[in-house]
Amino acid sequence: MRPTSIDEGLDALALTAQASKTLSATVAGVAARYVEVLRGGGTLYFCGNGGSAADAQHIAAEYVVRYTGSRRPLAAAALTTDTSILTAAGNDLGFEQVFARQVEARCTARDLLVLHSTSGESPNLLAAARAARKSGVPTVAFLGKGGGALAGLVNQAVVIPSDQTSIIQLIQLALQHLIVESVEAELFGA
Repeated sequence: MRPTSIDEGLDALALTAQASKTLSATVAGVAARYVEVLRGGGTLYFCGNGGSAADAQHIAAEYVVRYTGSRRPLAAAALTTDTSILTAAGNDLGFEQVFARQVEARCTARDLLVLHSTSGESPNLLAAARAARKSGVPTVAFLGKGGGALAGLVNQAVVIPSDQTSIIQLIQLALQHLIVESVEAELFGA
């Protein structure tokens, strides 16, 4: 059900945030995986569509630039930013392959592919997860709406307990920020 007022929307957000506390152990495990990848010289690769693409870029920037304090940059990239690759792959291979092709070209077993989706059903994210699995690249997905097919294709799934796209995206971004804080604290004592 969509909120009909700002108060109802904030109530729905608060209820979902409260319900998301059940994910804390899973999120802590994801943070530990990010630390392991970064300590091992790997790269965090993020992808998503639409608002989730913007979140992928946002979170990658937090790792490369900084989040809470001065520190060295961390290896992260969004697979949503190179318009030449995205349009060439979309035109020549089909939009379903825009991320999978980059996974094949860039990602190794020491990296981590992080997929953002509200539905878990986007064909290009499913293809990226399959390409990662085939290449031995570990995967994490931030999902909503029960996780969709993508939940079954990744190593770790963080499924936000909501069917409302805006709330799913807000909670996903909040959790990613908490993970950045945790990673920085672990790596830099921040």
